[in-house]
Amino acid sequence: MSKVTEKILLTLKGIGIGAANVIPGVSGGTIAFLTGIYERLINSLKSFNFKTTKLLLSGKFRQWAKETDFAFLFYILLGIVISAFSLSKLMLYLLENEPIATWSFFFGLVLVSCYYVLKEIKKWNIGVFISLAIGIAIAVWVSLASPSETPDTWWFILIAGAVSICGMILPGISGSFLLVLMVKYEDLMRSISELDIKRLLLYVIGSVAGILAFSHLLGWLLKNLYNQTIALLTGFMAGSLIKIWPWQQVLQGVGDKAISHPITPAKYQLLNSASPQIATAIIMAIIGIALVVILESSANTSNSPTKKSTKR
Repeated sequence: MSKVTEKILLTLKGIGIGAANVIPGVSGGTIAFLTGIYERLINSLKSFNFKTTKLLLSGKFRQWAKETDFAFLFYILLGIVISAFSLSKLMLYLLENEPIATWSFFFGLVLVSCYYVLKEIKKWNIGVFISLAIGIAIAVWVSLASPSETPDTWWFILIAGAVSICGMILPGISGSFLLVLMVKYEDLMRSISELDIKRLLLYVIGSVAGILAFSHLLGWLLKNLYNQTIALLTGFMAGSLIKIWPWQQVLQGVGDKAISHPITPAKYQLLNSASPQIATAIIMAIIGIALVVILESSANTSNSPTKKSTKR
């Protein structure tokens, strides 16, 4: 394979990961698994440590690039950026003009993702059940008990960027869905669409810090508390299904700053004098479910050694 061909393929794989990161419910880590670059991606991220920083600061750029596998990471990130900018306007349009169909699609994605992530738990015990229950309880509380508006300050955007990036590291966990939970998904899509450089830099800085820190933390958690960690994360996803329920009663505000609660399709029709689009919602949820099933089936039939090496 020529170097040019390899660069194009890496960029295309990055585009796939980026597309997954934009859609709540689909994990960029799953796409990395499917394309056979997961282990290399994690190793590249973990290589950014004190040793490689020292190489960079001392001007040994060629050695630094080799130690961090920078060329590989560059083309993956290039693909992710291309994908994010390409899809941001589309996602904003769909959320504003086809909210029921869009959230139904997301609901199907997240619902079936919970099932597949739970399958990764190899041994069930009281600790795992407690972790799952805690995750569900926290997500339900955040979705219902607290207002659907989070701080719009620089420090919270940094946190949102840091938390959401775990979707690229942990297969099955959607980073964009975590942004939905933190009420910053539409904000990020709008920032990308409108090229709000100042705001985007905060997300990028948070993501960089998060990915460097979380790659090491995740390694420790999966090594020492694998089942409990997976259960907690699945609990977050399951409990947060309330937040992406397609039919919501908006109490005040719009978009990311809307305060709303889930309601039945019948009540939605009564309050909004509009069709609840039940048939459309069911079809879109099924499409979302089918997408995850296809991705997971493809990943399971892959002979990539990276998938085996990450399981315990």
